Amino acid sequence: MRLLVIEDDPLLGNGIQTGLMQMHYAVDWVTDGEAGEHAVKVEKYDALILDLSLPKKDGLKILKDLRTRGDMLPVLILTARDTINDKVIGLDTGADDYLVKPFDLDELGARLRALLRRHCGRVTPCIEYKLLRLDPAAHILTQNGQTVMLSQREFSILQTLLENVGQILSRSRLEEGLYGWDDLIESNAVEVHIHHLRKKLGKKLIHTVRGIGYMVPK
Repeated sequence: MRLLVIEDDPLLGNGIQTGLMQMHYAVDWVTDGEAGEHAVKVEKYDALILDLSLPKKDGLKILKDLRTRGDMLPVLILTARDTINDKVIGLDTGADDYLVKPFDLDELGARLRALLRRHCGRVTPCIEYKLLRLDPAAHILTQNGQTVMLSQREFSILQTLLENVGQILSRSRLEEGLYGWDDLIESNAVEVHIHHLRKKLGKKLIHTVRGIGYMVPK
């Protein structure tokens, strides 16, 4: 899962990025509205964490423009604007959730998981598929009740595939969720992670659709 954080406070932005990376997200962070809007247009993210009081372009304007062009990217507003009217305006402009500073990082993580869960159309905290049970919060996978150890990126690829059962996902789509700007991307990384997942979970779980991508069948 790849997130974008738009936050102009350097100490807070660094803390959010570090904390979310420890929760196994790939996280990009920018410090002004124009850079954030550009990043959203050129990169693929699973969610946006958006401050409102930003230099160069206000967060509400970013959100409004995002929704005007039909972008359904999940957005969590994270701001010091704490009046009821501020919250109403933020949510009515198109935000999916609203969290006021100061905040607890664990609450931010829980709200992100709930937001992402709703966006995928899932109502339960865990993803269940046949003998598999994947818990995004605890970062645990079990198969037939037995824990299976996965690397962070193996877990991310499997979660994305299980949240899109029956859909073919391209290599680039899977790759986008694994790496932030500062990460070194190996040319065959997705193929290697898929190979490891098949060794751990069985060859029939993930299907290769030649020339297109990968899928977990319904």
